[in-house]
Amino acid sequence: MTTKHAFAILSSAVLLVNVASSRPFFAFDNGLNDVKGLEEKAALLAELGYDGIAWRPGQTAEMLAALDKHGLKMFSTYVTLQADMEKCPVPEPVVAEIKALKGRQTAVWLNVAGKSTDEVVVPAIQQLCDLCAELDLKVVIYPHAGCHTDTVATALRLVKAAGRKNLGLTFNLCHFLKQDDEADLAPTIRAAAPHLWLVSVNGADGGDTKAMNWDRLIRPLGEGDFDVAKVLKLLDEVGYQGPVGLQCFAIKQPAREQLTKSMAAWKKISQR
Repeated sequence: MTTKHAFAILSSAVLLVNVASSRPFFAFDNGLNDVKGLEEKAALLAELGYDGIAWRPGQTAEMLAALDKHGLKMFSTYVTLQADMEKCPVPEPVVAEIKALKGRQTAVWLNVAGKSTDEVVVPAIQQLCDLCAELDLKVVIYPHAGCHTDTVATALRLVKAAGRKNLGLTFNLCHFLKQDDEADLAPTIRAAAPHLWLVSVNGADGGDTKAMNWDRLIRPLGEGDFDVAKVLKLLDEVGYQGPVGLQCFAIKQPAREQLTKSMAAWKKISQR
């Protein structure tokens, strides 16, 4: 190997590490359930080194003020539309909360629950996208097991059907593991890459993940034997440099304990 080739390989390795470690890392609000005040939530995230939070409609303006005070960002607000076979309404209270995000570059993280059809759901997605376009916001489909927007493949189909420039999708590790084979991890991320605008990770067990309950599929980073570093490596390979969120649903450890543990693991994993 020539010196030139060795330098090129080393430079590529350093670039991959820098991309991974420089990605914004934010926590889901469900990891802060035992922290009561909005100011206290923001202060803890800032203290532990998180870049911000994934929120949901409710006290949006107040949470933004608390985040601003600590130099943090609201990366997303989680919106669930309830669909049936005939309709998929966008509730006015949700519209009001979204309007409070104008100019904030907060993604509207969209989940569509219920049993429906694309013919019903797609117009609702388009309606939401058009509203968000007026506010300079993006809509990002959130694949969620058991919902109409269940998998990355479904989200990709809906993105293409809706045909809106401000519409993308998410890769959620826990929901992928609940529904897909681990062998499909790389093909799934590569297929999503052109429309991939948000990612969520967490600690998890490997193996027969489809048969596992959420307490094994959603753990603090650093717990479980699934190698989360594989996900970050694939994100590097497809050129994803966007934010990564920490899923904390139903983790029983106190916020400070679990978020401290996950941040330490994030730094270690990123450097790998």
